[in-house]
Amino acid sequence: QGGLSETRFDLVYSGWYWQIWPVAPRAAVRSRSLFDQSLDLSPADETVRNDVGLKVFDTVGPENQPLRVVERRLTLPGYDVPVSFAVAGDRSEMNAEIHSFNTWVFAAMGALGAGLLVALLIQVRFGLRPLERVRGSLAEIRSGRATKLEGKFPAEIQPLADELNGLLEGNREVIERARTHVGNLAHALKTPLSVLTNEARSHDGAFGETVKRMTGQMHEQIDHHLARARMAASANVLGAHTPVEPVLERLALALERIYEESGVTVELDCPDEAGFRGEAQDLEEVAGNLLDNACKWANRRVRVTVIPNAATLRARPFFCLRVEDDGPGLPEEARAAVMKRGTRLDESKPGSGLGLSIVTEIAELYGGEVRLDKSPLGGLPADLYLPAAAG
Repeated sequence: QGGLSETRFDLVYSGWYWQIWPVAPRAAVRSRSLFDQSLDLSPADETVRNDVGLKVFDTVGPENQPLRVVERRLTLPGYDVPVSFAVAGDRSEMNAEIHSFNTWVFAAMGALGAGLLVALLIQVRFGLRPLERVRGSLAEIRSGRATKLEGKFPAEIQPLADELNGLLEGNREVIERARTHVGNLAHALKTPLSVLTNEARSHDGAFGETVKRMTGQMHEQIDHHLARARMAASANVLGAHTPVEPVLERLALALERIYEESGVTVELDCPDEAGFRGEAQDLEEVAGNLLDNACKWANRRVRVTVIPNAATLRARPFFCLRVEDDGPGLPEEARAAVMKRGTRLDESKPGSGLGLSIVTEIAELYGGEVRLDKSPLGGLPADLYLPAAAG
């Protein structure tokens, strides 16, 4: 009996054995580790066969050792019956090796999966970075700090940026054309009305008064609806940004001159960084109406205060333009009425009654609102909330 290169086959009852024996009664050849024992080749459980003629099964060896056996039977020259070649190993050692191998494989696969996940996250992060730049540029446009997508983008993203810039430019052109048409319509309607009004003045009696009253109402209706059409267009301009302080300074100076005989002064408190996310003419319209109304009713003082980030409406920041005066004020039950179009509580004051209603409509078009309250100065304060532009 010779040994194999694996030394465990030479150690008695080591748990590792081999055996060659014919089915006919002849002397068996076996490893030294079997000593005076033979392998029991009757399977202890169901035999597993593979496609090369091997049988793999579990059995019990010397000293009741749990063994796993691999056996193959061949017909050799000089033998009338098949010869069995069997190798057995300690099942507990095999299971430990298998467990160790599985642990290593699972660890390696886990590390590989983690590496692939990290690589995927890095690829997604860097791959989507150009889209993040597009998102940031669109946010700049929405806040009024830019009018188009700036900078160069990768070849895959550049067509998208070009199309968006084209869309923005087309939007501005459509709005500009709408304004032109509104102006033309106003001119076309008001000229004949002015002729009718002048003709009515030359006729005394009920007929002339009726024509003058009707043409006056038509003027008011035209002013109201044309203003609303213009506001609806300008409120949807993307990228519009108007500094608040210069507009208020111009209005305050102009109104102080208009009401110079009344001795009205306008006090202005506005942070330099305050910005309106909309068009300058809309801000002039609403602020001008509020200041003009305050100057009409004030005794001496009109105070204008701008409060940045005063509210969050529809998930957007809004600033508050507060206009208050030291006039007689307005009872609470009458405040809702003055917001309606054409309402005038005192006919002795000049005006058409459209001012506060236009302010309310512009504020609503921009997603804001107007609130009337009681001022510490004694008059009627108006709090106008408009979308704030980032500084």
